[in-house]
Amino acid sequence: MAKSSDESFARTRLLLGQDAMQKLQDSHVAVFGVGGVGGYAVEVLARSGVGHLTVIDNDRVDITNLNRQIIALHSTIGQQKVDVIEKRILDINPHCQVSKLAMFYLPSNADAIDLSVFDYVVDCIDTVSAKIELIRRCYQQGEGARPIPIISSMGAANKMDPTAFRVTDINDTKMDPLAKIIRKKLRKLGIDHLKVVYSEEPPLPYAEDRQSSPSSEASQKQEGQGRRAIPASNAFVPAAAGLVIGGEVVKDLIK
Repeated sequence: MAKSSDESFARTRLLLGQDAMQKLQDSHVAVFGVGGVGGYAVEVLARSGVGHLTVIDNDRVDITNLNRQIIALHSTIGQQKVDVIEKRILDINPHCQVSKLAMFYLPSNADAIDLSVFDYVVDCIDTVSAKIELIRRCYQQGEGARPIPIISSMGAANKMDPTAFRVTDINDTKMDPLAKIIRKKLRKLGIDHLKVVYSEEPPLPYAEDRQSSPSSEASQKQEGQGRRAIPASNAFVPAAAGLVIGGEVVKDLIK
């Protein structure tokens, strides 16, 4: 016989207390992007007792996701990621309310989502324009409206050190090319602060590039074919970023 929802969070309650557990139960969190980083963030939120989760992603599980995404299994290849993660959330906590949107969030379709209904937004989007739009809308909710708490994931690809992640304001980031781009664009919008999770590890070159001269004919040919557009990753770095993000959201919700 399955234990009740109350019993399943008993150990978390011992650590956080009943009032905190009630805050989590009453919270509605949106996670934009449920891949390598976002999937693990959702895992933390579901196992922490967040009462309402909205997941947004239009990708399907691909065989190349197997090396790093918690929802990627041979049995889930080809399925919509939001469908797979919905089943996983409900298998963890059947009492969680799950909303799902199979969409690529972009400036052109951002009006389709009312961000004001969320208590917290988790940005695990890959596209710069989409990240900027989501952050802008969370901060600029309109006259008299409160900014929506948001945490953004910076670069997790081409890295090997899961201990190098830090939680900070985007103005204090270093060694992260994505954070540098986002920071400059936000300043132009008048947004001076953003909570981010980023890695201090410099992005690594591809393994074959470390073993041969970047100026070699083969390397130049590969660059010309656009191989550099494919990010390299592993099982543990994106997972570490997602776990940190999920933990930060839980801590902020129970303050």
